[in-house]
Amino acid sequence: MPPIGTFNTMRIVCISDTHSMHRQIQVPDGDLLIHAGDCLGVGTLDELEDLDRWFSELPHRNKILIAGNHDWCFQDEPAEARELIRHAHYLQDSPVELEGLKFWGSPWTPMFFNWAFNLERGDALAERWARIPEDTDVLITHGPPAGIRDKIDSPTGIIRPGCEALAERVASLTLKLHIFGHIHEDHGREQIGDCLYVNASTCNARFKPLNPPIVIDL
Repeated sequence: MPPIGTFNTMRIVCISDTHSMHRQIQVPDGDLLIHAGDCLGVGTLDELEDLDRWFSELPHRNKILIAGNHDWCFQDEPAEARELIRHAHYLQDSPVELEGLKFWGSPWTPMFFNWAFNLERGDALAERWARIPEDTDVLITHGPPAGIRDKIDSPTGIIRPGCEALAERVASLTLKLHIFGHIHEDHGREQIGDCLYVNASTCNARFKPLNPPIVIDL
């Protein structure tokens, strides 16, 4: 037990959207590595096996992985994919508790060209977000909530494709941290109330793995 008046901190290293270019990333040391999806390029089991080998080489004592819309094997071959992940906690609408913090991970994003783990906006997504427990400390989703680190500058103007139902759900929770990716263009962090929102997309808009990992001391 730590002395009264002192606090334990967990150093969380956040990445996302590595698209099988994980070996090109300089990953800072920490207690926990979180990958918020789109870990694969075309979504094969061979790519996933290499990712798990890479996890095994990293010093972080815990890792968490969720799927994203490019990670087809988790949708199409779920049993085989889960069996390959030996060096991380894989979360799919499921929790894990680590060192007193409660994590929840979910891969779903609004429908876009019928990628993996896509659902229609509205009730279908709201049903998934309703599963997030009220006592969650750290939420990991592949996509952002609407209006938070979801900005794309397009030739026709600014687009914000984040999920409205997710924004409504996270506003009702008392999260400490919400980690996501998906929108490569809006990498960074934003504090809103008591929750820190982190877009950890490693690839930039040109699918180059140039955005640095984001490190959080929680």
